[in-house]
Amino acid sequence: MDCIYLTGIRAYGYTGYLPEEQVLGQWFEVDVKLWLDLSISAQSDAIEDTIDYRSVISLVKDLVKTSKFSLVERLAGSIADAILHSDDLVKQVQVILSKPAAPIPDFGGKITIELIRSK
Repeated sequence: MDCIYLTGIRAYGYTGYLPEEQVLGQWFEVDVKLWLDLSISAQSDAIEDTIDYRSVISLVKDLVKTSKFSLVERLAGSIADAILHSDDLVKQVQVILSKPAAPIPDFGGKITIELIRSK
C-alpha cells in the first residue's frame, strides 16, 4: 500500500478540557498519513486518479477551527473519520495531533495524540 504524508497543518481551534481553552482557543498542529493505491496516478499523471490532498488539508483545518470538544482524542478521531469518509481511495489514515502549548503548570512540552483508523 502506498502513502501520502501531509505534515505541519496548523490551525487555531477551541478544543480543550478547560473552559478558557474553548473560549480563548489555541494552536494545533496536525500530521496526516494516508494509505491508498497510487499505482494508477503514478502512470496517468492525472489528479482524478488520486486524492486531491488540498481537500484533506482544508478538511483538517475546518475541523480544528469549528470543533469544540473537551478532549484532543475526540478531535483526532473526528479528523480520521472525516478523512476516511471523504474519499473511497483512502483505505487507512494516521492522524498525529499536537497541542503545542498545553495549559499545564510547569510543563513546557506539547501533548500529542496519534491514532490509526481503517475502513
